[in-house]
Amino acid sequence: MTRFYLLFSAAGLFGVALSYGVAPAVVLPKVLDITVGATDATHLFRAYMGLYLGMIALLILGACQSKFTRAAVIAEVFFMFGLAGGRVLSIIVDGVPSVLLIGYTVVEVVLGLSGILILKQLVTTQQGHDRTKAQGNAS
Repeated sequence: MTRFYLLFSAAGLFGVALSYGVAPAVVLPKVLDITVGATDATHLFRAYMGLYLGMIALLILGACQSKFTRAAVIAEVFFMFGLAGGRVLSIIVDGVPSVLLIGYTVVEVVLGLSGILILKQLVTTQQGHDRTKAQGNAS
């Protein structure tokens, strides 16, 4: 389940990253009410793409190497709740955005909550392994 969560999150973020950075002046006006014309705007969106790609790399690393799994899940929880928190703030301050961005908000909250459940499962599993190990050492 943890591996699926990390890879599912990485796949979803990959699409968003590409939409932000590959051709923001072409892609973003088609899906959002955004016009990207200035070099600074393109620069910012490409930086967002880089941020997302870095996160994707950590998620894939966590899915493939167990020593990074917990860190990847924690980072994903903070990333998702950070995005969702910013979106909720914007809804309060700026008003309701497009249906697509409302959908992103819902998905981010769901992935953040799922990550918390997975972390609880990882802690419980680790505690079980620690008890088993301690019992083996006591024998």
